[in-house]
Amino acid sequence: MKRLSYIAILVAVVALASCEKKDYPKGLPELEHHYYAVFVPNNNSAVSVSKSQSALLKFPVQFYSTFIRDYDAVAKYIVVPDATSPAAVGVDFNIVDKNGNTIQPTGGSYTITFPQAKQAMDTIYIKLLNNPASGSRKMEVQLQDNITDKFDVDIFSTAYRRPVEIK
Repeated sequence: MKRLSYIAILVAVVALASCEKKDYPKGLPELEHHYYAVFVPNNNSAVSVSKSQSALLKFPVQFYSTFIRDYDAVAKYIVVPDATSPAAVGVDFNIVDKNGNTIQPTGGSYTITFPQAKQAMDTIYIKLLNNPASGSRKMEVQLQDNITDKFDVDIFSTAYRRPVEIK
């Protein structure tokens, strides 16, 4: 019986080894200027913080690319207040740069620029303002698709939003 098992395994290995290998294209021209921006870790998990926290909240963003281009790729993100207990920009928090300087949205969204569309990590920073109002406030930071004539920066459904509760 053991001999029969060994023969069956040998036949399977030979059969698999003799399969024809196909060469698939390394890339499709229509996707050469298509990139992804996602939160790290790669999930949509919620974050809960104390409103008196003085350290900046940091949300790392991974930009996926395999090319170096003659243009800068731009990822976009927005802040969406919760419907029932909304956290407000300028009252509960501000979107800031790494030095704590407030950033203003353009056309309702914030941007992260990736020079030459090179694969890189960057960070979204949030400064809490210690609002004295009682109760918790909620909002979501959401990465958005950015489709332009030169490139598309897309998102993953598993890592495009970061819900935040400020207690």
